[in-house]
Amino acid sequence: MRKQLFTILLIAQAAAYPALAQTGEKLVSYVNPIIGTQKMGHVYPGATVPFGAVQLSPDTDTIPYEMNGKYNPDVYRYCAGYQYDDKTITGFSHTHFSGTGHSDLGDFLIMPTTGALQLNPGTANDPKSGYRSAFSHANEVAEPGYYKVKLDDHDITAELTASNRVGFHQYTFHKTQNAHIILDLMSGIYNYDNKNVWTFVRVVNDTLITGYRQTNGWARTRTVYFAMTFSKPIKQYGHRSYTSDVYRGFWRKFDVTQNFPEMAGRQLRAWFDFDTEEGEQIKIKFAISPVSQEGALANMRAEIPHWNFNQAKADAQSLWEKELNKIAIKTNSKEEKQNFYTAVYHTFLGPTTYMDTDGSYRGLDMNVHKANGFTNYTTFSLWDTYRALHPFFNVVQPKRNADMVQSMMAHYDQSVQKMLPVWSHYANENWCMIGYHSVSVIADAVVKGNAPFDANKALDACVATARYKKYDGLEYYMAMGYVPEDKNSSSVSKTLEYAYDDWAIAQMAQKLGRKDIYDEFIKRSAYWRNVYDASTGFMRPRMSDGSFRKEFDALKTHGQGFIEGNAWNYSLYVPQYPAEMIALMGGKKQFATHLDSLFTMHLPDEFFAETEDITRDGIIGNYVHGNEPSHHTAYLYNWTDQPWKTQERVRMILKKMYRPTPDGLGGNDDCGQMSAWYIFTTMGFYPVAPGSVEYSLGSPAVDAATIQLENGKTFAMEAKNQSDKNVYVQKVELNGKPLTKSVITHTDIMNGGKLTFYMGAKPNKKLYL
Repeated sequence: MRKQLFTILLIAQAAAYPALAQTGEKLVSYVNPIIGTQKMGHVYPGATVPFGAVQLSPDTDTIPYEMNGKYNPDVYRYCAGYQYDDKTITGFSHTHFSGTGHSDLGDFLIMPTTGALQLNPGTANDPKSGYRSAFSHANEVAEPGYYKVKLDDHDITAELTASNRVGFHQYTFHKTQNAHIILDLMSGIYNYDNKNVWTFVRVVNDTLITGYRQTNGWARTRTVYFAMTFSKPIKQYGHRSYTSDVYRGFWRKFDVTQNFPEMAGRQLRAWFDFDTEEGEQIKIKFAISPVSQEGALANMRAEIPHWNFNQAKADAQSLWEKELNKIAIKTNSKEEKQNFYTAVYHTFLGPTTYMDTDGSYRGLDMNVHKANGFTNYTTFSLWDTYRALHPFFNVVQPKRNADMVQSMMAHYDQSVQKMLPVWSHYANENWCMIGYHSVSVIADAVVKGNAPFDANKALDACVATARYKKYDGLEYYMAMGYVPEDKNSSSVSKTLEYAYDDWAIAQMAQKLGRKDIYDEFIKRSAYWRNVYDASTGFMRPRMSDGSFRKEFDALKTHGQGFIEGNAWNYSLYVPQYPAEMIALMGGKKQFATHLDSLFTMHLPDEFFAETEDITRDGIIGNYVHGNEPSHHTAYLYNWTDQPWKTQERVRMILKKMYRPTPDGLGGNDDCGQMSAWYIFTTMGFYPVAPGSVEYSLGSPAVDAATIQLENGKTFAMEAKNQSDKNVYVQKVELNGKPLTKSVITHTDIMNGGKLTFYMGAKPNKKLYL
């Protein structure tokens, strides 16, 4: 009986971890969080768990958002708080965005030091002028759920791990009577002049500290609560305020700077002193909450009730191993495995959990709500992630994606405008970028059958959002069929993106049998035609009198009616109607030639002179992979008579834009969108138009891949004879039957089965025709 039970357990483990059962490998060993930390990938290397609320990571500098009253362009490099080329670490903060092009967060920076107490970070050129420390990548380890580095100037080994809501620090000191733990409540990513509205710290006893931090940055009002506990009693503690507000009124009766149990002010740095023996470890558990100090403490007690750092690390990496095993790939290239599993890792960093263990969270209305029956998420970079990340979740994380939709619906219910989120985090709407792409995410889930929520209510929210006239040129769009450039800037980009979103609403309405809604929005989805200028062959800004804007340069990015792209890029943004767009632009042959030019043209120097570094690393010809509006572009050859060029282009993009190196991401990862593009494309298919059930076929870059679906089935892909030279598809079979079109459907995937590509060194120019 015992032997039979052991056999059953082995079978259960093999089902849960198919890649491990087949190969015995630990997939976490292929993830390198350092990939993308150099240049403009804007990812962080620190410790977190899948979709975790805590992102405990090193910050390598503190950069003011403004200098002399003007925007400081150098701040852009620090969206994730860490830059690989930096030589110093200022500390370890608990919240970070992954891959964004704008930033916030960096809450509760902790820095261990020794020697004379210093309460300012100092400068990178002279790290010993402050509490920061020099470090070397030779002494740095970054793994899923674990980070380690030696702080050279203090001779301290720092180790970090995390649970969902708790960061776990372990610092190894030498023998000293001057060991300090600094808690910097002023520090933050993108240090706005008045970012810290108020901070409060309460010393509950000699090991427990609680408090909160309220900020006014990218998010206008954001409050995060914390509970912090030490593994040994504090010897003494204190704080320094960098404004006079802490001393006002009756506080002058006390010396509040030394060993006083309450600290409050707009700009505070606190310290906690210890004596340590040689090799002694001081451990810190730091929990956060969107609701209260009590909530943070409850989160800590629920998630890491012990002091075993190695156990917490093992638990975090076990969570990562489970998630990474959702896809098993076969390739002889270690570099390809590193690229692939690091991409999977990056896609599972967000959106992030935003509620306590009891389901409580702070809503957009600043009231406390409870998530009933779903996990509430935040960090919705929707202009980026609707394109591939959320469609990827509908395949590998359908339960989480459905919860994300319910989180968007909660946002809508709490919104004064009754609008779905645009770019939201921590109970705030930032209104960043354009479109209303929540509707794409919701439509994609509903159309693909992943809607365990009130789909009709969700459709009503989509419609209300799309009819909100006060939003970003929508009044003109609804009345005139386009956004006029003289009334609202970036007008062409807005018109095109609104038209796509409207198409997504129409698909959802059709699925739900709401014909009146379908008719309204399918009409609006054709408004993209209103900004096409046949005389130039490009989408072009129109004025409120109906004329096209006279001053027009298809290569320029600024002042031409576009955002994060030019006319060459955005003129191809009609993912909902590629065949109609191609016909309007001269037909298949002419369009294929146009696409060829996009990838091969040489951009003049003046183009780069006006373009921020956001696109420099992600350009091939005039194709801008580092900016999301182009992510479907290489697949458009599938709608011409030259689909083999899609196969050629996507393989080229994979090689040029993704490498297992610190500078290995050709642009901001944008909360996982760049990585989701990589995963889909590597497996040989891509969702050109989320809201459709179809995926466009490309050229797989691994020998095989198996997706473990949540419904218990598996979908496998095999690429026979695939190599760097054999990038062209000779034929494709689905479950042994030849495919005659360059698409598969979501049902094909979710029903389980096998997609087989036969590859060769020369294109099969008759394939799919």
